[in-house]
Amino acid sequence: MRFPVFVALALGVASIAAAQTTAHWDYEGKNGPLRWGKLDPAYSACSQGHEQSPIDIHGAHLNKALQPIEFHYISGPVTLEHNGHTIVVHVNPGSYIVAEGVRYDLVQYHFHHPSEEAVRGKLSDMVVHLLHKSADGKQAVVAVRLKENMDQPNAVLATLWQHLPKTAGSTEKLTDFVNAGGLLPAERAYWTYSGSLTVPPCTEGVRWFVLEEEVGLSRDQLRTFTSIFRMNSRSLQDAHGRRIEANE
Repeated sequence: MRFPVFVALALGVASIAAAQTTAHWDYEGKNGPLRWGKLDPAYSACSQGHEQSPIDIHGAHLNKALQPIEFHYISGPVTLEHNGHTIVVHVNPGSYIVAEGVRYDLVQYHFHHPSEEAVRGKLSDMVVHLLHKSADGKQAVVAVRLKENMDQPNAVLATLWQHLPKTAGSTEKLTDFVNAGGLLPAERAYWTYSGSLTVPPCTEGVRWFVLEEEVGLSRDQLRTFTSIFRMNSRSLQDAHGRRIEANE
């Protein structure tokens, strides 16, 4: 499987994991999540780490000092990649967030079914993870949980889903301009904690921002994704006493 150079800049997304090592991993079977840490020494954090993601969001502590996330997403062409584990949407440079006083540039976003993170024990139908990187290489993920609502298809998904690559290793380029902001809810209160990438190599030190409000997608949109990926989410990980904070 070959990956363009700009994918490598994402530092730890699913495409990178495949590009950096030869160990095959999956979401089920002998190469499933319970064995990720044994498949390759580079994956050791998957089994030995104490700040792994995803986790169940509950018992959050209100921190009034936390400021709203500033979203500065712009429209532009995107490239969709089927990397064997999910659909990755690669974006052109220019979109970014400011969170906790740090600017993080949007590198890509991708999807999981069902959602990886739970809220008080409940999973959502899907989740989109928007991956960002700061100038000094730190990573931040904004997680937006998606809930089936058959009467309200999401406009961004409607555009993307027309071009979903169906086979691993394939890509589709969209000349239509897409803005990731269309995947965000109107209210953007969030929970935050320190975690990891949810795919091998399960790198820790990732700042997570899980938006409290869900976003709707239609039943057809959900079925379209699950026809390609029946299940592509990691199970919940032990929080190991980590503090979860809410900004409001």
